[in-house]
This record gives sequence, C-alpha cells and structure tokens, in this order.
Amino acid sequence: MKEAQRPRRDPARKARILTAAAELISRNGYHTVGMADIGQAAGIVGSGIYRHFGSKSAILAELLEQVMDRLSAAASSIVDEAGDDRSAVSELVRNHVRVAIHDRRILQVYHREARNLPENDLRRLRRAQRHYIEEWVAAVAPLRPDLADGEIRVLVHAAIGSIQSILFFNSGLPVQQLAELLTGAAHACLGVDSAPVTEASAEWWEEQGA
Repeated sequence: MKEAQRPRRDPARKARILTAAAELISRNGYHTVGMADIGQAAGIVGSGIYRHFGSKSAILAELLEQVMDRLSAAASSIVDEAGDDRSAVSELVRNHVRVAIHDRRILQVYHREARNLPENDLRRLRRAQRHYIEEWVAAVAPLRPDLADGEIRVLVHAAIGSIQSILFFNSGLPVQQLAELLTGAAHACLGVDSAPVTEASAEWWEEQGA
C-alpha cells in the first residue's frame, strides 16, 4: 500500500496570511487582532490558518524576520558587489527606500509591535538589526574619516530614520518623487554625496515613472 501523502502547504496561502496580518496589525494593533480576523482577511476558512502558524506570535515573528532578512541579505550583497564605498552607501540608501515604500505596512508593524515577540524571537531580530546597521557603518566610515565611530552610528540611525519618516505619515506624493526626496534626505544625514544610480536601481526608478 502506498503511504498516505500529507497535504502540501500552499506557499501562496501562507503569503496571504502574512500580508493580511501586516495590514490588520498595522491598522488596529497587535492585541486587538485575532487569528480568526487574520484568517478571514486572508480568505482562509475556519482553522486553516493553524496549518501554517500555530499562534499569532508565530505570524508576527515570521513577518518581522522576513523583512529583516530581506534587508540584511540585500545589504550584504550590495556591500560585496559595490565598486567603492560611496556606491555601497548609495545603494544601501536606495534599497532601504524601496523597502520602506513597498513594505510600509510591515515596517509599521516592526516599529510598533516587535516588543510583543517572545523573548528568543525578539533577541534574534535585534541581532539581525545590529548586523544590518554594521553594514552601513562599515560602508560610511571610510567616507567620513573626520568622524568617530559613535558619530558615524548616530548619522546612520539618522539616515535610516529619515527614510522611515514616511511610515506614519502619508505624504500623498508620487512614488518616484517620494523616493527621490527620501534618498536625498538620507544622503544629507550621512554627509555623503550620492553615487550614480546602478542598473538595478535605474530599472526600479523607471517603473515608478521616472
């Protein structure tokens, strides 16, 4: 007899759960959103959501880890492939701008709700965040030899903060214009001139109507 095959978990369904969770939690807050609310918003009936996530905290953990992993992986790739430090810094800025614009809901949840993660998940997330900041610091430091390490870190946090200023403020600006403003603001915070746009970034800019 053939062994009964376990039903495969649909990756698209899991993605819908995470998207629905980001939308609901960003608008209503972690504690007011229930598993049933997330399942309904994702179009999943009854207990189907538990086939993918055992708890609401598990959804929150994966949601935040995904965006942090995406940022970290992109940062490592940018630093490794950039021809020089200024190019690396500019691409770090542009990538964070793209994420802030397109994953705004998830970053909202990150800032407001990360404290609700179980301790181990929160510790792992903070460790990834520190590693991400280190990628920026390592790229900026050679361009700002006039600054001490602590001063560079302040500017890096200021640059990232300037980008994320849009998380809780809807400017109503066209995406391309908003991206250009945020990119300029972050470079100004760092005191580093913008490097020419790479081919990958140019493609994204064209998609926004440049």
